Amino acid sequence: MGELPARGPAVRKLGLPLPPQRMPTRQGTRLIKRWRYVGVYGPELMLCLGEARVGPLPQRWWAVALPDGALRERTTLGRGGVTLERGRAEVAASGLRLSLTLDEGEGVETVSPSGRSWIWTRKQGGIRARGRVEIDGRRFDVDAQAVVDESAGYHERRTSWRWSAGVGHAVNGQRVAWNLVDGVHDSPEASERSVWVDGVPREVEPVRFAPDLSAVGDLRFSEWSAREHHTNLLLFRSDYRQPFGTFSGQVPGGPRLSEGYGVVETHDVLW
Repeated sequence: MGELPARGPAVRKLGLPLPPQRMPTRQGTRLIKRWRYVGVYGPELMLCLGEARVGPLPQRWWAVALPDGALRERTTLGRGGVTLERGRAEVAASGLRLSLTLDEGEGVETVSPSGRSWIWTRKQGGIRARGRVEIDGRRFDVDAQAVVDESAGYHERRTSWRWSAGVGHAVNGQRVAWNLVDGVHDSPEASERSVWVDGVPREVEPVRFAPDLSAVGDLRFSEWSAREHHTNLLLFRSDYRQPFGTFSGQVPGGPRLSEGYGVVETHDVLW
């Protein structure tokens, strides 16, 4: 294994088994944790859907947020009506029909140390998402920017992070997307922190999250509604909150926004 952390083309020179390759189920006492998250953000509707596994245990979820504060969501073990593949996302559930195509690309890969183990992620920001959403009898035609988060690795038993992903436009009209984090893949260099301007990514410096998630650096956040889950099963514990909302101000390491949409997140997990 080469020197960590690593970002970009250096990741594939590490000699590690990385997706789409099969990764070992565990390293020592640590089970593999892996997830795929798709977020589509815009002024009329925001949504996310995802799947996660801790060892062999699967979980899938979806959520749709509207600017009036309405939120519909569901989290299930197993498939739960969610299909999530590269380039395609679908949900067929009570009250919701969703079908999207995603113009995915290579993304930005990062591998970081995690104790004696390692963790991997690939982030895509500002990709195009097209399709339709039907919820409670209302239909939305979607043509928006999206963010994709793929992660896998052997995280420490207790892991905590704060994260923000969003899209929008700069005051000069450029398309902007961002992926900002504190707690995982957050080394001063070779981190997962990325800002995309007209589709071109670059790494940005470390960022500070407000304790109440109202700001990330000079980027201000106004909440629509939030996904929130608190679980305590002795061997597994999770405190999680992810609000949808709008952003204003200047993207860390990037331009000033004329409009911005997306999420912030805090997660403290014992797994």
